[in-house]
Amino acid sequence: MNAAQSVGHTLGLELEMVVACRATGASHPVARHFESLRNLRRQRGESVQECRLGARLCGVGGPHGLSGLDNGYNLLETAFAPVNGGAGGLRRLAEAVRRELRDTQLALAAEGAMLINAAEHPAASLDADWYRRVRVPRPIYEELVGQRGWLHRIGIDAKAQNSPCTSVPVAIAARCLNVVLALAPAQIAMFANSPLEAGRVTGLKENRLTLWPRMFRGARYLGDDLLHRLPARPFRDLGDYFRWMFGGLTSSRALPPGDACDYKNADVACLVGAPSLAEFLYAGAWPARNLNDGGSVRLAARSEHFVYSQFAQFLDARWRYRMPIVPALPALLRAWDRQGGLEALFEQAGAQGYIEGRAPGAVFADADLLRSAGDAVAASAPMAASALQLGLLRNLHDAETLVRRWGWLRLRALRDRAIALALDDAQVRCLCQQVVAVAEGGLAGDEQQWLDYVRYVVETGETAADRMLRLWRQARGTPEMRRAQVCRQRAVLS
Repeated sequence: MNAAQSVGHTLGLELEMVVACRATGASHPVARHFESLRNLRRQRGESVQECRLGARLCGVGGPHGLSGLDNGYNLLETAFAPVNGGAGGLRRLAEAVRRELRDTQLALAAEGAMLINAAEHPAASLDADWYRRVRVPRPIYEELVGQRGWLHRIGIDAKAQNSPCTSVPVAIAARCLNVVLALAPAQIAMFANSPLEAGRVTGLKENRLTLWPRMFRGARYLGDDLLHRLPARPFRDLGDYFRWMFGGLTSSRALPPGDACDYKNADVACLVGAPSLAEFLYAGAWPARNLNDGGSVRLAARSEHFVYSQFAQFLDARWRYRMPIVPALPALLRAWDRQGGLEALFEQAGAQGYIEGRAPGAVFADADLLRSAGDAVAASAPMAASALQLGLLRNLHDAETLVRRWGWLRLRALRDRAIALALDDAQVRCLCQQVVAVAEGGLAGDEQQWLDYVRYVVETGETAADRMLRLWRQARGTPEMRRAQVCRQRAVLS
């Protein structure tokens, strides 16, 4: 079996979901949602692991993954346990998604809340008071706001993505990453679902993706702003990718003194003088300040710091991985210095990795989509991004040919037009048609159904953002009344 044939050995998904008050449509910070979810699953006889921040229950784990929170109590995030790929893989993942949506809706109903079909709440606040009230109290956010100067509250209105996680062999990981990054404008356009912000029409179909330039505009370190901007050429290999992410003008993120691997919840220390991660690793040790108590420490460099920092860029896709045995730092650095060296070392260490897509906005079935497009299209909506990414990566040769035909820089330039216009832009729509055709070529006959949503969008030219704008313009009354009308019509169907 060649490398491309083993793409999609496992399939996962990180799914973010916007919560609204059922009566008013207002953005809703959950209160006892996880207690309700825990009780629901225990009543079915399922095993449940509680995840707490301090005394507060903030997540429920189990065989199907972790039901938790993203940055705020108004934005749920479920990290699904990977399912076996191959025949029936997308169906197995779809069953897990349906079960999760059903459970989540039942648990939310107990506190008068619901999920809405949106990639950003249409009328939530972004002000500092709301941010302080709603933000999940994770240590990482203290670093981002206090140490790095990010405008983190710009994402506190429940900006939500659908992140397919497709396993790929280490040997072709950089090629797969390049394809998903280059073709991201098509995914942005087809899954556009955030035309409103703070109760106003933004003029953009996918306002969600204005998050990164706005968040980093006043960042203390120049490299933070660079790490959401697609470079001018594809990555040559994994070493090239990590040099871009960890070298140059970048400044290392805070690092755990111990063996923590949960980057959102670990206690961490900031390196004095803000060196790049590469500079720190090659130096071998560096003075640091513990963010928890302010104490001074001397941090010894370890390969685990390299692995831990894999989340530290904000492009439209990442390569994520884990290794059962982490190589010693000298071996890692020697491999990093050689063309293809990391691929060889990581394969030897048994690394397993996947492409985490980050371009698609969260899209679900709702009553309006069901009426206009029918059962099959509506049912495929939350799964279409996973099917699209799987099809592209299984059909890697044709996907790479498509990227070369369009050109890397031309595709990079299309991204802003996809955010603004989605399929109203003729070039973007043409790209979407070709991307769907390549993805179809990578899926078996019984997997094609999961592309129904993107086929419908390309054929009609109407995205979830267009449907939301139509509902918003049809709504009547005060801003609060319009918000309630739109959110009721956008309630997620599971």
